[in-house]
Amino acid sequence: MEHLSIEQARNFAERRLPAWTGNEPERLADFYADDVFYLDPAIPAGVKGKPALLAHFRKLLAYNPEWVWTLVEPIPLQDGFLNKWRATIPVGTTVLEIYGVCNVQLDSAGKIYRNEVYFDRSRLLPEIARLKHQPPAGG
Repeated sequence: MEHLSIEQARNFAERRLPAWTGNEPERLADFYADDVFYLDPAIPAGVKGKPALLAHFRKLLAYNPEWVWTLVEPIPLQDGFLNKWRATIPVGTTVLEIYGVCNVQLDSAGKIYRNEVYFDRSRLLPEIARLKHQPPAGG
């Protein structure tokens, strides 16, 4: 893949980021190559290949069906771009706004062959833990 322009990177991100919302892991996985390498803070060693990625997406999106990811800024890089993003993540009655970055590298067919996601989970993890330890409603 040649060097992307800012506009090409923006267009790709604006097509892809909505696929993170709504618990449609197959739709999201369609953006990725069969031999993809993907990592995020939940899987710091990463996963290799679309079947492993799809298994991860199925769990992740089922747990977070209503989060919304939006583009802050694309920064073109060789074979792709650095994607600066904002995620709005509902956790129970709390809604967190978290910023992060990910590198997105594309193959010659325009599919993601490498995606590394980085963000600070220090606000997210305590909210998830708090939610898991709340007593059931009505009890």
